[in-house]
Amino acid sequence: MSGGKTSDGHKPGTRVVGAGRREEWTGAVVNPPVWRASTHLYADSKDLASGRPNEDGHFYYGRRGAPTQWALAEALTQLEPGAAGTILYPSGVAAIANVLLAILAPGDVLLVTDNAYEPTRNIALGMLGQYGIEARPFDPLDHAAYEAAFCANTRAVMIECPGSLTMEVCDVPFLAGMAKQKGAISVLDNTWATALGLPALECGCDISVMSLTKHVGGHSDLMMGSASAGGELYAKLRRASQYMGQVVSPDDASLALRGLRTMAVRLERSTSSALEVAKWLSQRPEVAHVLCPMLPGSDGYEIWSRDFTGGCGLFSFVLKGGGPDARARFIDALELFGIGYSWGGFESLVIPFDPGRARNIRQWPPQGWNSGDRLGIRLSIGLEDPADLIADLTRAFEAMGSK
Repeated sequence: MSGGKTSDGHKPGTRVVGAGRREEWTGAVVNPPVWRASTHLYADSKDLASGRPNEDGHFYYGRRGAPTQWALAEALTQLEPGAAGTILYPSGVAAIANVLLAILAPGDVLLVTDNAYEPTRNIALGMLGQYGIEARPFDPLDHAAYEAAFCANTRAVMIECPGSLTMEVCDVPFLAGMAKQKGAISVLDNTWATALGLPALECGCDISVMSLTKHVGGHSDLMMGSASAGGELYAKLRRASQYMGQVVSPDDASLALRGLRTMAVRLERSTSSALEVAKWLSQRPEVAHVLCPMLPGSDGYEIWSRDFTGGCGLFSFVLKGGGPDARARFIDALELFGIGYSWGGFESLVIPFDPGRARNIRQWPPQGWNSGDRLGIRLSIGLEDPADLIADLTRAFEAMGSK
């Protein structure tokens, strides 16, 4: 998880340790205390009448946060080169919904990548229509069709890289650059790589969204989201967030700060283990395709290695033929992989997936594949020893073929 040096001369792995730790917020301790307060008191009537700047660091009312939330927001801003500020939301989905509502208006058109996270698709293709906003899916790998999809009313583009479940790697700088050329705002869901693995704003994106529930929290015990942006858009996001009453718990902010400090080393470990597991899976006769952009020779590897400085433990694979019952036997036989949604925690997880119902443009299975190779399995590789995970997967393949 290396990368270019940041503006103060320190690499991201160093900055993640000290980001947001202002002395006035931490005092003599290492971490900011948990400030639980709905009410912030003023010294007197004159102090009340004078008001407080609408900026982090100035007490006003609990909904605008206190040092615990401010420290987390500032830390995330410092990790995203080019960001002027970061807004916190109570979940990753809340971040996506609130960002889109903040930058779009009735009559606008949103282009949304066809392989987006399903809740993102639901927001774009469902909820936004109630507000007179039209969402149009686009294939992130078809640049000509993407450019042709823009119209006079296109105001924003929603990008995700790699794509949800199927892990396609799009050319983020190209997609963001085309959006800018067309006068649209580009929003990237950067949860998979985080700013440590892909500096979204430096790649040309206008807004970087993350589910902090995943790598930042890192311990599967909190829900939170964030959006980082440059000055003008940050002010717009902040205003909309306050209008809609978005606020995160100081206790959860404290947990996220705790997780943030070890995020770089956890990402290094999970990435290394995921590559070991992915290479092993690519040799298994039961596996038709390994969908892991970090794996040399895989689809998307060239763009991934060009733009990304790190990855994570999340990838997928597709079984060679077989049916749902065989896949269920495989999953149920796993002992070290919990069956559950989310990812980015310290523990390994597994879920089945069939993305055909959540695509408008990108065919599943893709052209060139055998039609029977369609049953997907997503793995989130945690901090267990990869040798133990491989042994667990071996037993699962044996159980899958036992009937």
